[in-house]
Order: sequence, then structure tokens, then C-alpha cells
Amino acid sequence: MTAPTGDVVERAAAGFTDQYDARPTGLWAAPGRVNLIGEHTDYNDGFVLPFALPMRTVVAADRRDDEHWTVWSELSGETITFATDDVAEPGRVTGWGAYVAGVVWALRDAGHAVPGARLAIASDVPLGAGLSSSAALESAVLAALLDLGGLELPAEGQPRLAQRAENVYVGAPTGIMDQSAVIRCRAGHALFLDCRDESVEHIPFDPDAAGLTVLVIDSHAPHRHADGEYAARRRSCEAAAKALGVPALRDVTVDELDAALARLDDAETRRRVRHVVTEDQRVLDTVALLRADRVRDIGPLLTASHVSMRDDFEITVPEIDTAVEAALSAGALGARMTGGGFGGCVLALVETDGVEAVADAVRTAYADRNYTAPTATPVLPSPGATRLR
Repeated sequence: MTAPTGDVVERAAAGFTDQYDARPTGLWAAPGRVNLIGEHTDYNDGFVLPFALPMRTVVAADRRDDEHWTVWSELSGETITFATDDVAEPGRVTGWGAYVAGVVWALRDAGHAVPGARLAIASDVPLGAGLSSSAALESAVLAALLDLGGLELPAEGQPRLAQRAENVYVGAPTGIMDQSAVIRCRAGHALFLDCRDESVEHIPFDPDAAGLTVLVIDSHAPHRHADGEYAARRRSCEAAAKALGVPALRDVTVDELDAALARLDDAETRRRVRHVVTEDQRVLDTVALLRADRVRDIGPLLTASHVSMRDDFEITVPEIDTAVEAALSAGALGARMTGGGFGGCVLALVETDGVEAVADAVRTAYADRNYTAPTATPVLPSPGATRLR
């Protein structure tokens, strides 16, 4: 998980000064997120358990006197400017700028008087790793614009607006989990989110106190057909719910699963349903264990989640499966793919004194298969979006 050198906060501030020959009014940050468990359950009205990462996207910004938005990105080196006509309807700004324009559009569409602004963006959230770099960008921009405009939007309403920016303006069919985690997470906790009513509970999650480490392994595998396959999984789930006569697959319990599967004619659809229903239960079981301070005991649930994603939801790739198998063989208590799938990252729960052994095992397995070398990073549950200064 490499990033430009220097602290990301100072890079954003310096980038603003270099681009605009001025000091920003403030700096706002939003983290990436990793999902401890609960994959592809969010758009099925189910349960998820993410936590925020130490890696952040930082926005330095000030107001403009007109309704224009100028944005500089450290990653691309580009500066773009868009105006009200560009956010009158979705899709007029494309590329990375669409995530910024989408937030402006969503705020305006919700009736907010969004101020013009100058923004500089720096980030150490890896792109394409399934760690919600897009939600981090949207949420940091949202925090900046809310403060600059003195706009009132309670924290519990912010994830839905940021999600709408991504769903409607950008055109990515993501669920509510990413933005909820990025905005609402707390340090030292995982966010237990009911994606139907968007209620949250902050579940204490302190692996360090148990002598454990969460290791995030970036596979560096290129995402393969991720957008189309993600949308296909969502359509399949929605069609299955309709066939079963329920609002969403969340409404099928584990006890009802066999009877539900017997009503579905298509074997692929049955596999998709089985994953979602059992994954929801694994989230509930993980939450129960964490409430009981039994962090070590969640390992088998993580691994079972991966098997389900691999065999029933069919969203893993060889590099991801290799990382999971190597981590488990080197002593990880549990390991699973995290994120939407078809590439991205693996999360492993590891004895702290075994972190290097697990990381080495994964690197060796990749070298043996001539895969691009992975990157392993220990992470701690971190705060959500905030104003820094």
C-alpha cells in the first residue's frame, strides 16, 4: 500500500497553497474502510461489520464567490473546474472528478445551497484495492462543503447522500456500507450496520489487546470485470427476492434457507441466495462474539465467509484465494477476501508475533505462481470522517 512520501495532511495543505497561492480555510479527512465481515449483504438490506482504516483522503479547501468548483488531485496531477451546468444532471463530469461533482450534485438536488469552492485532494487510501477509496473521496469532499457552506446535514443522513452521488451521478451501484463506515466509524470499534433502517451500533473491537493483529493484504490483482459482475450479482439477488416473495434476501433466515432454496429452479441463483443468507448470519454471530470479548473465536467465521464468497457467490480470483490459503497455512486464525470482489484485498486475523510469518508465506506463494508481489499492512480500527483544522 504505497503512497507519495510525507504526511497526507501536509501534502493536501501544500498542494492547495501551490495550486492557489493561498492557505486553505480548513482541512477535512475521511478514511478508507475494510469490512470485517458481511460481503454483498448491504444491498440485500442485510448486516455488515466494517471498520475505518488509518489511511485517509484529505481535502484542503476554501470558498469561492461564484458557483464554480476547482479541484486539484495529487494522484492525477490534474486541476479541473466545473460549474452549475455540469452538475445540473448526472454524468456531465467524468473520471475522478465525477466523485467530487457527484457530491455537489447530490447536495444541490437535496435542496442545499452549495458554495463554490477550491479544493486540493491528497490520499493514502490505495486505489482499486477494495478499501473504499471512492467513498473516502466523496465523504471528505462532503465534509468540506458542509462546513464551508454552513449546511445542516446530520451525520446519520450523510452516508445516504454520498451513496446517491456514487449511485446516480457516477453510476456505480454500491450499497450503503462504504459511506456509512467512512463517515460514522469510531476508533477502536467496528460498525454494526443494519442496512435496512441504517441503524448502527459501535461494537468494541480491539484485537491488539488480545495479542492479535488484523493484517490487510493487497493482492494487487487487477479487477476483472468487477463493475459488470457486481451489477450482475445485485440483479440476481433482487430477482431471487422477488421470486421468493420477500422484500429482500435479508428476510430469509438460516432456518428458512433450505425451504427457500427448494423454491428456486436455477442452481446459480440458489448459490447466490445461500451466500447472502449465511453471510448475514455470520455477521450476527461475529457481533455476538465481539460483544462477549471473544475476538479469537471470530477466525472460523472469517474463513467460512471466504469459502462462501469463493464457492457460492463466485467473486474471488486466484490471487485472492492464494493469499487466503497461504495465510491460513501460516497460522492465521481466519482469513477472507474483503470488498466487492474480483480483485482487491484479503483480511487476516493473525497472532501479533506471527505477522511476519503470515506475510512471508503469502509473498512466497505469490512468487511461486509469478503473481505481482502483494503488500501486507497491519491496521487498527480508526476514526471516521472529521475536520482536522
